Amino acid sequence: MGDPRGFLLHDRRLPTRRPVPVRLKDWQEVYEPFPESELRDQASRCMDCGIPFCNNGCPLGNLIPDWNDLVYRNDWKQAIDRLHATNNFPEFTGRLCPAPCEAACVAGINTDPVTIKNIEVTIVDRAWAEGWITPIIASKKTGKRVAVVGSGPAGLAAAQQLTRAGHDVVVFERADRVGGLLRYGIPEFKMEKAVLDRRLAQMEAEGTVFRTNAYVGSDPSHPDHVPVSELTDTFDGIVLAGGATLANDFVANAPGRELDGIHQAMDYLPPANRVQEGDLDEPPITAAGKKVVILGGGDTGADCLGTANRQGAEIVHQFEIMPRPPDERSEQNPWPTWPLIMRTASAHEEGVERRFSVNTTEFVGSDGRVTHLRGHEVAWVTNESGPPRPEQIEGTDFELEVDLVLLAMGFRGPEGGIIDKLGLETDDRGNVARDDRWATSADNVFACGDMGRGQSLIVWAIAEGRSCAAAVDEALMGATLLPSPIRPTDRPMT
Repeated sequence: MGDPRGFLLHDRRLPTRRPVPVRLKDWQEVYEPFPESELRDQASRCMDCGIPFCNNGCPLGNLIPDWNDLVYRNDWKQAIDRLHATNNFPEFTGRLCPAPCEAACVAGINTDPVTIKNIEVTIVDRAWAEGWITPIIASKKTGKRVAVVGSGPAGLAAAQQLTRAGHDVVVFERADRVGGLLRYGIPEFKMEKAVLDRRLAQMEAEGTVFRTNAYVGSDPSHPDHVPVSELTDTFDGIVLAGGATLANDFVANAPGRELDGIHQAMDYLPPANRVQEGDLDEPPITAAGKKVVILGGGDTGADCLGTANRQGAEIVHQFEIMPRPPDERSEQNPWPTWPLIMRTASAHEEGVERRFSVNTTEFVGSDGRVTHLRGHEVAWVTNESGPPRPEQIEGTDFELEVDLVLLAMGFRGPEGGIIDKLGLETDDRGNVARDDRWATSADNVFACGDMGRGQSLIVWAIAEGRSCAAAVDEALMGATLLPSPIRPTDRPMT
């Protein structure tokens, strides 16, 4: 513990965000640089608790008190070593994870928690700048081949661990570039793609092979089709990490749903990212000059919001059917559980009419294109017969003029192609079933990330990828030295 009085001397501080009028003119990340001296003050707030609940709050088991102390002592090289001991990609989690570790921080019982996430990302960004992050080459090859299907955070974590264990790893990605949702789902203003590319370059230098435009298990007529037999016949093990990509559509039966101008978020966000990659001059779906409604109040909705404002939307409304969360924890939501409180992303500062407890009932159009949205407010009613349910509040019906509707309602599970062709068992939610060793119902086939867990957080995806890699290594070699931070049955503190 660097400074026993640090948490008494310093208030919680974070980097400021660039002014809204400035950042809306570009797609760069939104935060200003943070002085190193102030970051070390923030690290000193860590109390090095006898029982560090932050470790348990993080699925990866990050050694948070260790690297906080090292930052305070200005030992950045040791800090990145501690950070990499549990997390392959801290530059991803430090930007994208909602930080359950901070929710579990002991300082958060009666004051503000330590700025763990910002310290984490600063450590790794400095390590890249100093040239401390280099390829880690396996000292001995095993002669075993492993296929990883999907290049999101779970697939990348599994692939890097298995490559470093000495296996020949090939990652199959159906898109034209590697990264999954990190590449085409996360906007540049949340994580610039250079951050992803430098890590992929390290993985390639270590020996991981990436095959893009490789749609495993698709219909044979698909131009990028890769037959499942190519994997089962030529690889000793297969890791499925394809994510939960089937989008929810809770307005599927609403009148007018078929009108043009109503799109799933993942039909809208990837082309916007492709413009930033230089593939397109203009996106096929744009919010420029339009009245936009986003249905869904989560992270994907915020990604759509920031993108729409940067494209020049006239006005954006964001509707959420759930009630507005409280500003502070309730007595029924105590520390160290995840706080169910009102959250404001950087995108919400940039211009939005945000409404809660709103149900969309109908879309109205002209000449086949949406022009208006109809809905009403709801009250959530609890009774003894079941969970809370929304009931219409009389007299709250409204109609809103709209040119573009974006559906950001989350994801319900994995797509079926490869699951069906391998004949895999699924659970009651449609996710790939796996045992306590990450194995599916097919021989030598394993599953990790959202494909088995369901829609979840990036930190869970990386933790599952690391643990699945250890299970695969043990299955192939009889033993493993790879770490396994979690089990398939582990769940967050809620």
